[in-house]
Amino acid sequence: MTQKKNIEGSFHLTGGDFTNAGGASSEVKSLLTNLGIAPEIVRRAAIATFEGEMNVIIHAVAGVMHYLVTPEHIRVTLNDMGPGIPDIEQAMQEGYSTAPDWVREMGWGAGMGLPNMKKNADEFRIDSIVGEGTTVEILIKIKEDESL
Repeated sequence: MTQKKNIEGSFHLTGGDFTNAGGASSEVKSLLTNLGIAPEIVRRAAIATFEGEMNVIIHAVAGVMHYLVTPEHIRVTLNDMGPGIPDIEQAMQEGYSTAPDWVREMGWGAGMGLPNMKKNADEFRIDSIVGEGTTVEILIKIKEDESL
């Protein structure tokens, strides 16, 4: 990879907008691929951003996905205006879901979003306030000397 400067951007996400679901994460994946980032790192970033994007669309009224790509790392921050997560430890368990039935009937809401985000991140942070929303920060290293 020959990237020398930081690249950043953001996407506004709308709750319930399944028509455009995956669009933001696809754009991030294309950007990373075009920058020549290793396919394994691109794959991890694509999974983490897609899961985050879907969580906002499923659970929140709206949110923002911000990304920053440096020569050392990819940092993605998702901020949503949703119900918040009352028990983060429980929400991090594979298969635990609060998605409504109508979302599950569409094939989403299997309870793998947060666990998949964490699995594909080198560093993962989540903060949530019930009744206000949730912030998730993901860092994926391109070089081994970076941390949140």
